[in-house]
Amino acid sequence: MGNILFISDRLEKIQQYSDIFNKKPYNFTAISDENAVLEAAELNSPDVIIFDYKFNNLKKIIKNLKSINDSTAFVLLTQNGEIEQNITKYINSFLTEDLSENLILSTINVNLKTKQSLEQLSATNKNLADSLYRLNVLYSTSSQFAGSLDKEKLVNYMIDGMDKSLSFDLTCTLAFCTDTEPVLLLNSLYELSDELISAIKLRAALNYKSLFEDKTPPFEIDIEKLKVVKTVKYPANRFTFNLFRYDNMFAPISLGDNFFGCIEIFKETPFTSDDATCFQTIAQQVSLPLKSATLYQEIMETNSKLEKLERLKSEFISIVSHELRTPLTAIKNSLDILSSGKCGEINDSGSKFMSMAQRNVQRLSGIINDLLDLSKIEAGKMDYHFTNMNIHSVIEYVRFALSGVAKEKGLNLIAEETANLPEIYADSQRLEQVLTNLVSNAIKFTPEGKNIMIRSHLARAEQLNAPECFKEIVKKLDGEYIVVCVEDQGIGIAEKDLLRAFDKFAQIENSLSRKVGGSGLGLPIAKQLLEAHNGAIWCDSEINKGSRFYFAIPVSKIPAEKILVSN
Repeated sequence: MGNILFISDRLEKIQQYSDIFNKKPYNFTAISDENAVLEAAELNSPDVIIFDYKFNNLKKIIKNLKSINDSTAFVLLTQNGEIEQNITKYINSFLTEDLSENLILSTINVNLKTKQSLEQLSATNKNLADSLYRLNVLYSTSSQFAGSLDKEKLVNYMIDGMDKSLSFDLTCTLAFCTDTEPVLLLNSLYELSDELISAIKLRAALNYKSLFEDKTPPFEIDIEKLKVVKTVKYPANRFTFNLFRYDNMFAPISLGDNFFGCIEIFKETPFTSDDATCFQTIAQQVSLPLKSATLYQEIMETNSKLEKLERLKSEFISIVSHELRTPLTAIKNSLDILSSGKCGEINDSGSKFMSMAQRNVQRLSGIINDLLDLSKIEAGKMDYHFTNMNIHSVIEYVRFALSGVAKEKGLNLIAEETANLPEIYADSQRLEQVLTNLVSNAIKFTPEGKNIMIRSHLARAEQLNAPECFKEIVKKLDGEYIVVCVEDQGIGIAEKDLLRAFDKFAQIENSLSRKVGGSGLGLPIAKQLLEAHNGAIWCDSEINKGSRFYFAIPVSKIPAEKILVSN
């Protein structure tokens, strides 16, 4: 069936065409009044308009009708195929005066089918355009989700994406992730009264509770205290309670055990199945970035707490170390005075206990100094005085200072140095501290009668060999380095414990390590001092065969006149 409009003032033609179309399932209307043509076209929405070529002002009428409805098929009734040239561009097909009834019907049917096909194509194109637009909105929204760890922004991106793709009248988002308490986010086309907002709050709370059935909801909601954040596009207009008669969709915003809220959306016109798919997709898409944002926030808060604890620990160590040093200095001075005989003679038994006390005071003093150094390094307050120097002076100083201690234990401390090594740019005092720690450890853990070797040589970074656990440390080095090795014949370290030897307060568990004791700070301090020199430290070892500790300092590239750097 089709709507046919015939424009003619010839009664015989009106009758002829009326007889033809009234026999078939068509809605046929004839207009003979020029002034009524436009009104009839708007009222009847014709699929096909047949124009009689003899009608007055035909060109003007055709142009006016074309501007009203471009999709209507225009058919011109002519005499012997005679057509005005300036009308043909508006006409889809033609009829002649002597055409048979069947050919007239066939011509009109072809135009009806063509119009129907064009309308279907137009609808398909519109649906395709809508789908492409929605896909673009989904892609854009997903990109925004992926680019943010701000939970408030993520919820706003979700609402904005729904607005663009669904053109809602109202969204009610109950969010548990953007504040310290639940928040009801209302994004409305028109203004909402206080009474309507109260009803929406109650509805949102009931919807939320319905998600958990007999289970206990993860959050409690006090409707009276529920915070509302309202955004209105056109405040001049106002919604009524008829809003609850609108079509609506509801979805939770959750991922696994993580619940972030729920959203309900209202629209005066019915939602389609595509609308529902788009709505659910956006609600699901936001869940994963919200979980990531939650984890990121938890990590940041945990890091902040850990940093605070680290500062408190460093301050505590610094304060305790300083407070211990004062009485320890008094004890040491008192013991020195007593052992000198200025307060009277001490018998052999007293001298023995005096020596024991002095050794333990010296040991305790070393632990306190290590704690203070660690505290300064971690606080970034360690002073360094860099100069161009030769590693030989450091090795000689340490060998001379610790030879006596090694001999007391029956050990040989030997230095084997490569001659004419280039200079390094370093703080000699800090390097002496590093080497002293390494040699002292070697003395502690090496049995009587064994040797301890201090070696030095020049090497390029790519020539350095280290166990697998230190590969990443050595890979960072570049250029030429002076390498110092302290080799002992002591108890050794298991391969699994090599890295742990450089952890703060760490001691490898065996009977000898427990016996010799120590703060467990020597190697961590040495590591950080060497990092300040752009160097590195590592070791290799075998159980009961000994250990080799290496440290590397870059060859000097600093002019001799630059002699002081402080961190």
